[in-house]
Amino acid sequence: MIPDNFSTPTPEPADRVGRPMFSELQIQRRTSQLAREIADDFDGREMVVIAVLKGAFVFAADLIRRLNKLGAKPMIDFIHAASYGSGTVSSGKVAISHDVTIPLVGRDVLLIDDIIDSGRTLAKIRDHLLEKGAASVKCCALLDKPSRREVNFTPEFVGFRIPDRFVVGYGLDYDERYRYLPYITDLKAEGDP
Repeated sequence: MIPDNFSTPTPEPADRVGRPMFSELQIQRRTSQLAREIADDFDGREMVVIAVLKGAFVFAADLIRRLNKLGAKPMIDFIHAASYGSGTVSSGKVAISHDVTIPLVGRDVLLIDDIIDSGRTLAKIRDHLLEKGAASVKCCALLDKPSRREVNFTPEFVGFRIPDRFVVGYGLDYDERYRYLPYITDLKAEGDP
C-alpha cells in the first residue's frame, strides 16, 4: 500500500540525454591513469583531498579508492561552492556555502572538481584554501572546457578536455538530475531531435 503522503516524482525527460561522450569504461580507465599521475606527483607526501560538492562526489570517490591502491592514505574533506544555480551557464558569482573542517595549515591539498568552465569557482576555492594555510593546492578536474575560461587558471590534472557543451552524468547534473548516470553525455536542448 502506498502511503497518502507519497508523491510521485516528476519523470525525467530521457530524450534530453544524448549518446555517451565518455563511457563508463573510458572514465574508469582515465581515473586510474589520473591516480597514477597524482601519486607520482605527490611522491608519498600526505595529502588532504577536498572534493567540491555536489558534482565531484562520484569522481572523487573513485579517484580516492584508486589512490589508496597506490599507497596513498589521504584525509578527505568537502567544500561546497557554486556559480550555476539551476541554469546551464555560470552566473560568474562564486559563493562558498560549506567550508572544509580539517585544519589545512602546512598541508598539501588535492582539490577535486567535476568540471572547469570559466575557472572562477576553482580559482576562488584554491585562493580560499591557501588563505587557510595550505602549503600547496593542486587541482584535478574530471572535465575541462578551456574555451570557456574567463580567468587565468590551469588545473594540474585533467581527465578529459571537452568542447563547449553542457554535459551531465557521473556526478554532473542539470537542475539536480542525471548525476546517477554511469557515463558522461551532453544534454540536448528541449525540443532537439
